[in-house]
Amino acid sequence: MSKHRLLIVEDDSDTSNMLRVYFAGQGYQVLVASRGSVALEKTRQNLPHLIILDIMLPDIDGYEVCRKLRMNTRTGHIPVIFLTQKNERGDRLQALELGADDYITKPFDIEELKLRVQNVIARAERERLTDLRTGLPSGHLIEDHLRRIMHSDDWALMDIRINHYQSFKEKYGFVAADDVLRLTAALLNEVIDERGTPDDFIGHAGGDNFIVISTKESVLEIRDEVKARFGEEILVHYSSIDREQGYMAMMNDSGEHENVPLMNSAIGVISATDYQFADIREITERAVEARRLSS
Repeated sequence: MSKHRLLIVEDDSDTSNMLRVYFAGQGYQVLVASRGSVALEKTRQNLPHLIILDIMLPDIDGYEVCRKLRMNTRTGHIPVIFLTQKNERGDRLQALELGADDYITKPFDIEELKLRVQNVIARAERERLTDLRTGLPSGHLIEDHLRRIMHSDDWALMDIRINHYQSFKEKYGFVAADDVLRLTAALLNEVIDERGTPDDFIGHAGGDNFIVISTKESVLEIRDEVKARFGEEILVHYSSIDREQGYMAMMNDSGEHENVPLMNSAIGVISATDYQFADIREITERAVEARRLSS
């Protein structure tokens, strides 16, 4: 079953409900918005892996929604399929010029739409554009963003690692561990919304590793807020026994009992003025070093 998250932006309740029920039955996590402004807010709060977007909406049209998504650093990577009654060549060209990944007209075959959704998401994953669990940019998108900022002088990067994540995964299982990753992604988005800028970037580098790129002015405040909130919010993922003990009682590879600390975040910070960077590899290496020194 799929664990991908879809956002359906459609003001016709019959169509919206039909798509919601159908894709939920296919195993997708389905979010629904009937207005463009609501869609933009839901996208920031819960990054979807794909957006099915109607053009005719009661407030701002689908073209404007797509334009705003593409202009925002944190949502520009999300695939969009336009679903609309507009069938003119000019409408299709406008959608594609805005960066839409596909375009399908009403009335539509639901099986065809399902295959188009699967294909667009699969293409994004093959090209290492987003992480399956969090919906955040990964792989090539992170590398492309690092190349864009490398020669500018007003950026700061946070390298974030979840300490003791693997031990938690061993004890609680991969489903619970994936929930921790989704929590972390949501928390980073919330903190950036509150204390960062619209141009800030959040990426999931893989496993228990995330990055945030912000400004030198904001990054330390963001770091402190992330550390404090992660330490508080992560507790709900543990059993009451582990929370009360303050550690996980586990067996190590040698068969000995071991008390493993609860998860916390290690965060390293570097900025454009710290070093002279020749390539993006140097940025990531320095960030990892800063993170290790912070632990």
